[in-house]
Order: sequence, then C-alpha cells, then structure tokens
Amino acid sequence: MAEQHSGDEPPDNEHHPNTLEATLSRLSLDDAFDDADDHDVSLEFSPSAIRAALSKNLNGGEDWHPGLDNASIDSAKVGYSVDPDASVSTFDIDARSPPTLERTFSSESMDRPQLTHYDSAQDSLYDVPLSESVSQASVSSQLSSPPAPPSHPNGRDHVSEFPSVQIHTSDDTPVVAEVKSEPALGGDTSLGRTQQSVSHEEVRARNPLSLSSPLRASANAVSTSSLPLPTSQSLPVPSTSEPPAHPPSNAPRHRPARPMGPSALDKVVSKTRPSFLPPKDRSEDKKHMADWEKMMKHSRVAEEKRRKALHERRLARERKIEESISVWEREIVPDWTVVHRNHALRKLWWQGIPTKLRATMWQNAVGNSLVLGKDTYKTCLSRAKRALSSGTFPTTILRMLEEDIACTLPALHLFAPETGPLYQDLKDMLCAWVVSRSDEGLGYVSGIAKVAAMILINMAPAPGFVLMRNLLERHCLRSFYGGLASKDEVEAYYRIFDTLLADGMPKIYFNFKQHQISPAAYLPEWIIPLFLDHLPFEACARLWDILLLEGDSFLYRAALAILAVLEPRLFFPDRRELLELLKGENKAALEVARRESRPLDGGKYEIYGVDEETLWERLDAMDEWWKPSTWTRLIQRELPDL
Repeated sequence: MAEQHSGDEPPDNEHHPNTLEATLSRLSLDDAFDDADDHDVSLEFSPSAIRAALSKNLNGGEDWHPGLDNASIDSAKVGYSVDPDASVSTFDIDARSPPTLERTFSSESMDRPQLTHYDSAQDSLYDVPLSESVSQASVSSQLSSPPAPPSHPNGRDHVSEFPSVQIHTSDDTPVVAEVKSEPALGGDTSLGRTQQSVSHEEVRARNPLSLSSPLRASANAVSTSSLPLPTSQSLPVPSTSEPPAHPPSNAPRHRPARPMGPSALDKVVSKTRPSFLPPKDRSEDKKHMADWEKMMKHSRVAEEKRRKALHERRLARERKIEESISVWEREIVPDWTVVHRNHALRKLWWQGIPTKLRATMWQNAVGNSLVLGKDTYKTCLSRAKRALSSGTFPTTILRMLEEDIACTLPALHLFAPETGPLYQDLKDMLCAWVVSRSDEGLGYVSGIAKVAAMILINMAPAPGFVLMRNLLERHCLRSFYGGLASKDEVEAYYRIFDTLLADGMPKIYFNFKQHQISPAAYLPEWIIPLFLDHLPFEACARLWDILLLEGDSFLYRAALAILAVLEPRLFFPDRRELLELLKGENKAALEVARRESRPLDGGKYEIYGVDEETLWERLDAMDEWWKPSTWTRLIQRELPDL
C-alpha cells in the first residue's frame, strides 16, 4: 500500500505548470497502485500520455491536439526535434531526482535544433535523444549552418539536415571533422557530404555546453553515432572513423593460391565404398584402390586391342571389296539389274560397292524417275543466285541452311563454313534444292545437308543433284520431307515400324510402350539424315549401298538393327534416361568416352559401341524372321493408295 500524503506536503495545484520536476514527481510507481487513490484520477503510462504531459508543461498550459502535428510545434519552441514514432522509454521514471532540462537559446535556436543534456548520475545512458534527428547533431552543432527550410505545402514537416562530426584521436591534438549532408537537386534526399576540419579548442569555444567536459563529449559522440533510434524518416548517418571494410578498388589484392594435388578431405574419404556404409580400414582402402586402378588399366588395354582388331578387320574387308572390282566390271556394270536375279551377285553388292564404282552404281540403282535433264542443276542454281543477289531469298531458310551445314560431318572437315573445300558446292546444291522445291510449295528440312554431303563426297554436284532429287522422291523419304501435308502418311509409317518391332523384338516394344515412347521420338532423326548423324561414316556408306538397291524396306530393317545393338542399354527405369540414350546423349557413356579419349565428333552412337561390324551382325541375324512379303503386306494395309 502506498503511504498517504503528509500534511506538510504541498498540494498538487501549488506546483508551477512549467516545471518538469513537478510533473515527473507525480508519476510515482508507488502512487500508481495505491488502493486509496481517487478513482476519478487515472494515470496512464504510455508514450502518448507522457507526450501530452510534456506538451502541456512546455507550452505553458496549452492543450495537446492529437490531430495536429504538435511535435513540429514543440520542436520549434523547445529547440530540439521530436519524432512521433520514437520511444520515450528512456526516461528514468524511478530516478531519485528528475533530470533537469538544459536549454540553450541563441539567435538560431528557432532555426536549428539544439542538443539536450540531463544532469543525471548516469549521463551516458540518459543522453539518448527522442528521435534520430537529434542523434545526428554533433559537438559542432553551433557551427554556421543554413536555416531550416519551410514546412512542406502538403502539411508534412520537411526533414531538416543536421551536421555530423568525426573526432580523430590518432594524433596528439584531437581533430574534429564536420560532415555536412546537403540535399540533392530536385528535392531528393540523397546525401552530399563535405568535410571541414577544426581543432578541438575551436569547437569548445564555439559550443561550450556541448563540450563541457571530455567525458561528456566522448559520451555524446558515442551516443549520437552508435545508438541511433529507429524512425520512419531517412536521415543522413555520420560515417565512423573506422577503416573501410573493403579495400579500394585500385589497391592490390591478394588472391589465395589454390592448393595443388588432393585436398585433406580427399586423402581421408574412401573412394571404394559408398558413404552410407561403415568406413574401411585405411590399408584395406589403399589395397582396393590399387586393385581398381589395375582393373581400369587392363580394361583400357583390352579396349584398345578390340579397337585395333576392329580396324584391321575393316581394312581387310575393304581390301577384299577393292579386289572384287574385276567381278563388278565384268558382271554387274554392264547390266546392274542382274543382281536381282543372281543371289551371289546380290550378296556381293551387300558386302559393299567399290569406291571407284560407287557413283555409277548409285545413279543406276536410284534411276531418274523425275526425268531431270543435265542442265536442271544449272537452272535451279542460277535462280537461287539471282534470289540471293536481289535479297529475295528467304532469310529464315538461309539461316537454317547455314546452321545445317555447320553440323554436317564435322569429323571430316570437308564442309566447314568458309574453310572446307566442299563448303561452297554443298551450299550451292542446297540452295538449288530449295528453289526446285519452292515450285511445289515445300521448304527446307534440317538434315538434308548430310544427305547432300554424302553425295558430294562420291560424285560431282550436277549428277549428285539429280540423284538427290530422285532419291528423296521415294515414297517413304518424300513423306518425311513433305512437311505437314504428309502428316498422315508419316503416322502410317510409324504404325508399320511399331508392328515390325513388336514382331521381331517384343521386349523392346513392350519396354517402349511402358515408357510411352513412340517411333516419333527417334525414327525421324534416323531417317531424314539417312543415319549419317548417329552411325560411323564407314557404316553409313555401306548402308547407303544396300539402301539404294533395296528401297524403303531397308530403312526399317536398318533401324531395327540399330535397336538390336542398343538392346542391352534400353531397359532404363526412367523415361528421361531412355530418351537421352536414343538421342545419343547418355551422360555415363559420354563420360566413359571422354575418359578413354575417344573422338566425339563422329556418329552419336559410336559411344555405345555401334560400328559397321556389330551392325551387320544384327542385320544378318534378321534373315531368320525378316520377310519381304511382311513389308509389302503392311504397306498395303496402312497405305492402300500407294
């Protein structure tokens, strides 16, 4: 219970209304919870109530108007700025003697805020201002500064700028550096800082109150720079005397050198056991690591031996083909259709055409169903050059053409843009092909550059152009090169391939169905460039020899043979991995090829071990179940109008 007021205690109405001590003496925690107090008198301990009491006493009894901006009015009268959002909890309500407010009046007291000090035993703790604007004031606040700008027309007080001070105590004589913040042009509050250095004695002479003692100046400097109160307004913050955290950009920087060799973690982490198993003994781990390196060395040696043996067998096969040139010239060249009647000569054709006779045999096998003349290529090329010179050649098609040439047989370096010896011939043939198809309303198809490149390697551009036009006029290739107009025919060819796959390789067929992979995901990438993008060049040349003889059916037989070679790799649990493998982008196989330093600019399936020998093993094994009558029956069922 709080004690009752004694008789000699003066009544409340005898206190002067302008005395802050009398106001704060009434705010006693003991009296606040006295049961004997009158219920009509209520004391509220909140920032708004304390502001109201301070305003009433400082304004000489005027009422506090909540709707008006009383903080700016009191700021002009008292000489310091009050932020409505700031907390007043730093007042020592329970102090024995209330703090005494020191007010300094000068000719600029109404224009510039003054520092406020309290005579208390704990001066460094209670010397915290009510707003951040006071915290920006420094020991040099008495220095000349521009008058405060007028209030903003919309009723909101303009934020005045206050000088900041840096005190450098590194020298024998302390030097005070004033930091002024200047508003930017256009009313912006960006900071423009200028420094002015004055001595400690000059500042003391100008502002004796703010530097009444070295201890008070030090305390004020700390409180104004390191203890800012949060406000809703952005004010300039004085920079400290500490060195910058980052060195200047022109200063030399030390770049830490990267350690050479294995790190400390690599030396202790086991590479022969998964992380989720208990660790091995160090000696056992070293032994297993040595065994693994020995196994990998033997594997590389075995792979190199297998590659050399494959190369030797291919050279022996090519020598055998070249030695049979006399049989070709005597039996086949006079009448190439004999191969359809003679099984031995047909088998000889399947082994490969001699390089010397390849151009002639290809032209005979493809024929000239379009009845194109010898000058057809010159006519189409001249039209293309006129369109290029006049700027009427479609730029989109020209860009697609250049991109297609850039990725055409990069391992041969014959068609490299601007440097390859056959680059200009390939570009001319493709431009002439685009012009010849424009009469039919057909455009460019990416992948045709590889077909034209294979033809140019074996013959001149003029006969090669005629060969390419007639080859792509075959129904299956014309459907895949026909664009949207032949969409239904392409879908029919997809169904034919699905039927052949289900009959010959049911495991692969059901695996693809389980992962919802249709022939549309991989078959166009094989057929449009005629396998040149995925198989080695030598295997493609031999495939072309048979393709031109057998027709469209061999396209599907070769595609099935490729899947037969890839069969051990096709049973992935993830659909994404299976699609990556079919595109030739399997990450594990690519990593193994890089580790073994194998070239990656050839066929995409070379990383899977697909070569001429393995492919022909699968083609020969298909003789047991492949029947030409099956192909004919499927064509009649899916494409009855053909």
